[in-house]
Amino acid sequence: MKNIFLAVSILFCAASAMAQNGQKPVNKKSLEAYEKAMLQLRDGLVKDAIPLLGKAIEYDPAYIEPYLSMAGVYGELKEYQKSVDYYEKARSLDSTYFKYYCLPYSINLAGLGRFEDALHATDSFLSIPNLNEKSVRGGRSARHCYEFAIDYAQTHPATGYVFQPVNMGDSINSPQAEYYPSFTINDSVFVFTRRGQGIREDFMQSLKTPAGYTKASVINGSINNEPSKGAINISQDGEWLIFAGNFGNKGFGNFDLYISYNTPNGWSEPVNLGGNINTEYWESSPSLSSDKNALYFSSDRPGGYGGNDLYVSYRQPNGKWSPAVNMGPTINTRGDELAPFVHADNQTLYYTSSGLPGYGGTDLYVLRKDSSLNWGKPENLGYPINTIENEGSLFVASDGVTAYYASDRADTRGQLDLYKFDLRPDIRPARTLYVQGYVTDADTHKGIPCTVELTDNVSRKALTRLQTDETGFYFVTLPGGKDYTFTVNRKGYLFYSDLYILSNKTPDSTYKKDIALQPIRLNAGLTFRNIQFATNSFQLEPVSTIELDKLVQLLGDNPTLKVQISGYTDNTGNAADNLKLSANRAKSVVDYLVSKGIAVTRLSSKGYGATMPVASNATEEGKAQNRRTTFTITGL
Repeated sequence: MKNIFLAVSILFCAASAMAQNGQKPVNKKSLEAYEKAMLQLRDGLVKDAIPLLGKAIEYDPAYIEPYLSMAGVYGELKEYQKSVDYYEKARSLDSTYFKYYCLPYSINLAGLGRFEDALHATDSFLSIPNLNEKSVRGGRSARHCYEFAIDYAQTHPATGYVFQPVNMGDSINSPQAEYYPSFTINDSVFVFTRRGQGIREDFMQSLKTPAGYTKASVINGSINNEPSKGAINISQDGEWLIFAGNFGNKGFGNFDLYISYNTPNGWSEPVNLGGNINTEYWESSPSLSSDKNALYFSSDRPGGYGGNDLYVSYRQPNGKWSPAVNMGPTINTRGDELAPFVHADNQTLYYTSSGLPGYGGTDLYVLRKDSSLNWGKPENLGYPINTIENEGSLFVASDGVTAYYASDRADTRGQLDLYKFDLRPDIRPARTLYVQGYVTDADTHKGIPCTVELTDNVSRKALTRLQTDETGFYFVTLPGGKDYTFTVNRKGYLFYSDLYILSNKTPDSTYKKDIALQPIRLNAGLTFRNIQFATNSFQLEPVSTIELDKLVQLLGDNPTLKVQISGYTDNTGNAADNLKLSANRAKSVVDYLVSKGIAVTRLSSKGYGATMPVASNATEEGKAQNRRTTFTITGL
């Protein structure tokens, strides 16, 4: 929208304009300066035209064309206030003639966030009789954008939020263009793309230090050998790089998606992600979920809803990627959907669209998963994050507050620079921490591959399910604001479980936990971490099924196992009542297992009341530890 109509004010020929305008003859020196400025503009030397236009105005302050062209020049340079000032000086000279420039004038008003004024200017433009179809279409398109902006402001009252992007400085930015920022979850590794000469694009890396980020350097390894590359994304654990590359005969067609692995010798040689993701068409702007099980990207392959659509592929248990599927018409439009970024919380996705209602051009939108883990409807991020310009890729750090993007603001080092800013609270994802460590055999202390799962205690649905690597290393993100049950499973071993209660507090640390799984053997057992009952009740709370279903799975995988369920209480109340309550609670667990198909002959239960404390009953914390349920293997 913007560039088409700003061009009107720059390229209008002085002679024809004067013929239409009917003004008195122009000062000869002014006209000469103006014509020289037009030559500079036609050659793309926008800034060089400014002093010439200034001379034209100096020689003839009544000559309207230099004002209009100066306004167009400053609009192209995104100096919206100067542009508006020159348009308004031109209007003061001839308000009737100025009507034809009300559309580019409106665009610069919108650049300042003055959307109601922009709407009035557009209405003035559309009131001109006998406008051609292209002008009418452009005016109506602009009006639609301004009406959206006004409505958004009315439905999103001001909260004092201030948009203040900060340039990331000379360690990151250069005279070349920098874009597609991507961080590991602890912000320790920062990667991005830098434009080189011609088609050359290099992947850059910077490391976090107490003093800030190190001077960016080209990423080690063979990943940068090929010149034609693009968007890059680093996995949250820092072990994978996924990026777009056009490597000729090595790919399926145009740009494909590739993966490189972190090795002691640097990043490995890129591997094409294969035909389930790549096609003979264009694939780019990848974003990998924190559990590395979902890959989002954009493609212009046939069968979509517009030019470029968003797709997703899921990693299967065998490590292969499933055939990519279109994310559907709620997300994709007749326009272009690009630059998806899925946050570390695995519940929030940002992307750009030119087909959804917005401020003009390409805007940024946010998607959130609902309680059924389905993506909801896209929401515009609003002004001033979205503007009349084309917005690009966005990356949001694990804290859910700090966002990074590329822009060519006034303090750029050259072209596009990388900036950071704080997101408005209503469009933030959950703050996300992580738990990582190694899973080992309790006897041999050797790492063992196994399944790690994070379950939402409210919905009782698994948010993340992944496999450790061959050494037993795992990495699971913990989005704030919810309570989770964390479980580890391996055939031949007892499962492990733990609780992360994050709903009522702001998490302030990461978690590192090495887990030793117990081999299945007689008398082995564990204490459930999330079996819950109401006070003085033996009715199981729904959240208890998360862990109990793991025991069901264990008993199903090992059909000869027999177990005893044991219940315990603290010392509050009557000892006899506590003994009865603990026995009933243990029996409730047995009843649940039976309801899931486990033979009652394999199960027994016993209540111990307060007779076997594992902590002091003198504190509430100790009492909570004593109120527990366990299981023990009694037969193999």
